[in-house]
Amino acid sequence: MKPLTFSLFLILFSFQAFGQSNGLSVYRIMQDHCVSCHSNANPAANLDLEGSSTNELVSWLQVHQNVTGVTPQNSEAAAKGDQYVFPGRADKSFLFRKLNNGLESSYSLGSGENEPMPLNGNTTMSDADKEIIRQWILFGARTTGNQFDEEVVRTYYDVGGQQAFPDGPPPAPAADEGFQIKMGPFFLGEGGQPGDELEFFQKWELDVPQSEVVSLDHMFSGHSHHFIIYKYNNASSANSVADGLRTYQAHDDINLVTAVQEQTKIDLPDGAAFYWDANAILDLNSHYINYSFGEVYKAETYLNVYTVPPGTASQEMHTELIANIAINIPNNEELITAEDVITSSWPNDVYLWGLMGHTHKYGRDYKVWTRENGVKSELIYDASCAEAVPGCVSPNFDYQHIPLRLYDPFVQFNLSGSNGLIHQASWLNDGPQSVFFGPTSDDEMMVLVMMYLLDTEGVNVNTEEPELPQAGLKVFPNPMNFQTEFFADGINGESRLTLLDGLGRVIRVQQNDRPYFRLEKNGLPSGIYFYEFSVDGFAPKSGKLVVN
Repeated sequence: MKPLTFSLFLILFSFQAFGQSNGLSVYRIMQDHCVSCHSNANPAANLDLEGSSTNELVSWLQVHQNVTGVTPQNSEAAAKGDQYVFPGRADKSFLFRKLNNGLESSYSLGSGENEPMPLNGNTTMSDADKEIIRQWILFGARTTGNQFDEEVVRTYYDVGGQQAFPDGPPPAPAADEGFQIKMGPFFLGEGGQPGDELEFFQKWELDVPQSEVVSLDHMFSGHSHHFIIYKYNNASSANSVADGLRTYQAHDDINLVTAVQEQTKIDLPDGAAFYWDANAILDLNSHYINYSFGEVYKAETYLNVYTVPPGTASQEMHTELIANIAINIPNNEELITAEDVITSSWPNDVYLWGLMGHTHKYGRDYKVWTRENGVKSELIYDASCAEAVPGCVSPNFDYQHIPLRLYDPFVQFNLSGSNGLIHQASWLNDGPQSVFFGPTSDDEMMVLVMMYLLDTEGVNVNTEEPELPQAGLKVFPNPMNFQTEFFADGINGESRLTLLDGLGRVIRVQQNDRPYFRLEKNGLPSGIYFYEFSVDGFAPKSGKLVVN
């Protein structure tokens, strides 16, 4: 048993001052389910989950020292780089993987990691208790304070609620193609109640060799406001940032990778890639809003990363997030427009591949022009048009689904001097008060994401995708009574089926390694839905599904 340090006595004082904490709840769950094998007097695998003190708080601090950041005795778990409790990473926490026992289907035990806990059916740990432990780990395995709402978690498991992925996790890439990252889950309170909107950042340390990333598949539900990926420039910058889900940015030395508002797979042009060093450290940013009134919500985000060996790509893809924070939008129900000029000291031309604007709920428009000799030149982005291609007949701006425009060919321009870009956003504030730049859905934003190359040698861009074969997509039966099958004859490839309700909210997402899906009704309310069926290498097909 390690001695209780002076710093832990300070923590004990804070316990006594502020009372109950998430960590103390975890300790009590352990006492109910774990100490028959892991007692202080006779700890299996030399793992004491009880502590030696008659004071509950002191014993909890002892147990915290025994598990947090400690390498397991199990050699297979240790070889994976696991800790008993790895703050922020339930997937690398051997203690959680041992007690998981079906809660998280993507976690499993290796042949040498022995049986799940608790052993021999001595006691049954509820899914709610398991989740409390996982949430504690995901929020950094703190000793003090309440980082998450335990009542919301227990409501989800004991009463029920909505979830981002009702059909389970999406398939991960094959081991020789890439890897999958999961952020979450975290739990939102009932729609319209406190805690129904949450945004978190999470530092994510990769355990992969140097890689060139050629595709990123961002997967989340229609309740997500956005998902953003950053990459720290060096380990020392990342090491100063706390582990686990956090509410603040801590972005002093970091670069943007991608930012999306809806499920998006970004396939970079042939010959281009994001360059990631070995064991790169990302920062993930997920923002969810619970639109389900009367129900809590389980929020999750998945990222499939597809890589090629170093030296395969010819050029590095760069991404910039450009924010105009000097916006003031009075609640006078008049259209307010702001412009911002984008320039740089970089003397050479850049080659623009992608643009995406971003506002919040009062947004009414977002446009981008090239700038030549100090004035607007060509309109190259109009978020009110499909795929942001200017010139549409019936413009319609949807702040929740602002399009990403990919350019074929690249847009070549210069950012120096009186050249560059001009981006413009418009808002109409019919709310109760004036709003300014800020992170919540009640604030506003004017943000532009720009993806570009510094050279195009060795790069082939082709954003056009062929249509599905003439036979096309078959959907039968439609209307649906109990189930409907979706399939496309004569083609192969990874496929995705997305079902949306009449408000455009994502209801279900399924993925398969071939173009076939069976959609079960499973409590789906009667009504009219819309689907999008996509197969890698082909333009997506969409249509209407009637559910009886």
